[in-house]
Amino acid sequence: MRYFVHLSYYGKNYRGWQRQPKVNSVQEVLEDRLSKMIGSKITCFGCGRTDAEVHASQYIMHINVEREFDYDPVFRLNKMLPNDIAIYSVVPVESHRHARYDAIQRGYEYYIHGYKNPILHQTSSLYPFQQLDLQAIQAALQLLPEHTDYYNFCKSPESYNHTMCCISSAVLCGFDQNRRLKISISADRFLRGMIRKLVFSLMEIGYGRLSIGEFQHYLKVPDDQLILRSAYPQGLYLSRVVYPYIDFPSRPFLTTGS
Repeated sequence: MRYFVHLSYYGKNYRGWQRQPKVNSVQEVLEDRLSKMIGSKITCFGCGRTDAEVHASQYIMHINVEREFDYDPVFRLNKMLPNDIAIYSVVPVESHRHARYDAIQRGYEYYIHGYKNPILHQTSSLYPFQQLDLQAIQAALQLLPEHTDYYNFCKSPESYNHTMCCISSAVLCGFDQNRRLKISISADRFLRGMIRKLVFSLMEIGYGRLSIGEFQHYLKVPDDQLILRSAYPQGLYLSRVVYPYIDFPSRPFLTTGS
């Protein structure tokens, strides 16, 4: 039987989603706990990768098991997992459904605070708001749906067959009485490191260190010699994974209320 598993994780203690030798990963922890719970080796097939220290307020994976659960797997698995990984639901699906390849849209959120805060320093990124031009950032965000090749914003473009992405929305909003910001971007797919590279460039535009024209050039002209820097990892969240046949309600980590 195949199940989709809806979960979230706080990424600070992990070198990303994917299992890797000699480092802690979310996939490894889940596979180890699931294998103990079920009594046989389990492989987790995730909806995508996240980088080291990046969080997921919504993540979907699928697993294959020999028989239907005769107990509550959500309760049991949450008891076995560390506090930085939470399971919300385990849903039976048809055997050909795939957590990664069936997703038709993904959404990321990037959280920014403009003042030093010891509570937020691992869940949001500090970028001082002084001299930060929010209108310039918003103008740059509006350009993203007009472009489809994100070669220059990919950490390893050579590992992909192509670097085309269709961004459907890109929005900047303020919350917490405008003392904090959130950048939300949705697309049919994302490339490795793409959001963090985009956010760094957007902040450079906000500080006046990068022009809108230069940013447009990066979006239009692939350049093997260009190496763009990345924003801090702790502000980034995979926040939404959309399938045409099942809806998983999002459970945001951070409130955006005022």
